[in-house]
Amino acid sequence: MDDAREREGSVGRVWAGEQSGDDNPPVRKVAFTIGELSREFGVTLRALRFYENKGLISPHRDGMNRLYSQGDRTRLALILKGKKLGFTLGEIRQMIAAEEGPANRDALTLSREKCLEQIEMLERQKAEIEEGLSELHRIYTSLADKLGGNQRKL
Repeated sequence: MDDAREREGSVGRVWAGEQSGDDNPPVRKVAFTIGELSREFGVTLRALRFYENKGLISPHRDGMNRLYSQGDRTRLALILKGKKLGFTLGEIRQMIAAEEGPANRDALTLSREKCLEQIEMLERQKAEIEEGLSELHRIYTSLADKLGGNQRKL
């Protein structure tokens, strides 16, 4: 992933939702400690070391200290977003590679297919949740009516 450090500014714009072309781009910090990233993203030090062990981020070493680049920080944001969207680490790795590497049609097609699969799964889960909420509202109303109307409005 060292070659990718040169493209750190563009990594992840597609899935991170970053906008490019700002008139006044923010000043970027050169290096981040493990503690800084842990606090910023609300993850444990162990999680950061785990992602490093899996090759998803690759900090430089300064003695015993890990120093993370802006690219590592961006990749961490993508990892966490991917996890939030339900992707596996393997899928996240493929999507990051597709983002950082040269335009590989097969990798981009795979990423699009994974996105569609995830959309379908989340839509199914959403429907199940909405169905469950409707049923719970119905049960709650029924129970409240039996208690004589002393109910809290939802």
